[in-house]
Amino acid sequence: MGTIVGYARVSTTDQNLERQLIALKDYGCKMIYKDKISGKSLQRPELETMLLDCHEGDTIVVSSLSRLGRSTKDLIDLSILFRERNIELVSLKESIDTNTPSGRMLFGMLAVLYEFERDMITVRVNEGLAAAKARGVKLGRPKKKDVGVKRALELYKEGGLTTREIIEKTGISKSMFFRRLKTFQG
Repeated sequence: MGTIVGYARVSTTDQNLERQLIALKDYGCKMIYKDKISGKSLQRPELETMLLDCHEGDTIVVSSLSRLGRSTKDLIDLSILFRERNIELVSLKESIDTNTPSGRMLFGMLAVLYEFERDMITVRVNEGLAAAKARGVKLGRPKKKDVGVKRALELYKEGGLTTREIIEKTGISKSMFFRRLKTFQG
């Protein structure tokens, strides 16, 4: 019987690993490797260290397959590596244990479903952005230049300042001011 090793990961530094760490300790992990980095990142230093440290007969435990990899290819590549090195995988959330035939089958099916769901989220976000754009919603932050132009036009409308004073106060170019003033007045 090998060592039971845990792997925990959160996507950003302000997210907390605590829930995963408790679950891994409760399972009996003797060593836990922790990454605070996106699962999409190819460089996950603690995952790489764990893979180097694990030996035949060890078991790697994760709270969820999504903590281990973000694509079917990642998960399948890892499962092949584990199989070649006789390392088992346990995923607590999905109740997968690759020590069993049904665990290996379920692991493969869930890997495909995770990638499908991630792709569907991307599709839904892109559809939402396209619909908003079609409704005329301006997406993203206003460009700094546009904020200056807007303020310059407001100052012009209020009166009281010369063109030179407006340009100096807002930091936009003279040509930009007059170009936008022409469309503002027209």
